[in-house]
Amino acid sequence: MTVDYFDGRSARAHAARLHIEGDRLHIDGEQVSRTVPLSDVVWPERTRHGARVAHLADGASMHSRDSAEWDEWMKATGRSESLVVKAQQSWRWVCASVAVLVVALVTGYQWGLPWAARKAVAVLPHSVDESIGESALESIDKHWMKPSALPLEQQERIRAAFESAAATLPEPTVASHRLVFRKSMIGPNAFALPGGTMVMTDELVKRVGGDEAILVGVLGHELGHLRQRHGMHMLAQVSALGAVSAMLFGDFNALLAAAPVWLGQASYSRDAEREADAESVRLMKAAGLSPMVMVRFFEILAMPNPDEGKAEAKEGGAETSPKPIDDKAAPREPGHRSWLGIAIASHPADAERIAFFRNAAATR
Repeated sequence: MTVDYFDGRSARAHAARLHIEGDRLHIDGEQVSRTVPLSDVVWPERTRHGARVAHLADGASMHSRDSAEWDEWMKATGRSESLVVKAQQSWRWVCASVAVLVVALVTGYQWGLPWAARKAVAVLPHSVDESIGESALESIDKHWMKPSALPLEQQERIRAAFESAAATLPEPTVASHRLVFRKSMIGPNAFALPGGTMVMTDELVKRVGGDEAILVGVLGHELGHLRQRHGMHMLAQVSALGAVSAMLFGDFNALLAAAPVWLGQASYSRDAEREADAESVRLMKAAGLSPMVMVRFFEILAMPNPDEGKAEAKEGGAETSPKPIDDKAAPREPGHRSWLGIAIASHPADAERIAFFRNAAATR
């Protein structure tokens, strides 16, 4: 086998021939004659293209200009390739490996990540939730919110109505919570932060005409998120994804810095929304309220916003009476993001949630 031999000390190539006897490699040629144990040779993995290079322990190397000749010589000397090398040279193996990787990634994201997040959150003390929630509220107040302009009497009435409803539930099943009101720069909204803070905007109260039964149902939904610690689950999942991304693409400090603001706008998974809706029904039924108030809530959401539609109304003609929603109506476009966190159409579709509340109202 003819090769170019480099001694590892200069860039000059020396023509040489290789042959193997027993467990020794013999190198003979121009200004070189040596024998080395095969165990001291680092043999290259075969690739479809490119030169073949073998390295010795002392820094010397042997380069073959004819890859086909090198591969035939390797076979003739009885050196077999590993399964990995053979797989790398087969398009069938490569395609199969890519398919397995995609399945593993999808499975991990769909089931493994939520499972790991639940396990991680289960061992975290609630003091962690409180610390993150306080940081999130501080950031949200700085960027999105202003002090509430609702009359203090109305705020207290809504709090009292909700606390009265929550008091009908078994105490161990009610998550620690506090309700705060804010004037929003992003429109009507209600959301729960880790640690127990529930934020309700003035715009949401006005949007439903101050209907306390509806507001209790909405807050029951947010209380469900708190009980299940959905915010912490999402944060754990995003942190895990960020850690993986950091390993692959670099630092993820920017993600961690944005986490407080992200918590205020993140949407929950479909399963989390269903769990929170079920908690809302549990609260309303315990308090003697019909889950139909949430159907009414969605009907209001389906109406044009009076504040946004004043111009059209003056021109004649925006309809202001609520239209009952058809449970079988097609959901909005996938990925559509409503201005209200509780009503994001894809988590799950409004029609599905309306049917859920109707069925809950029809059963004891």
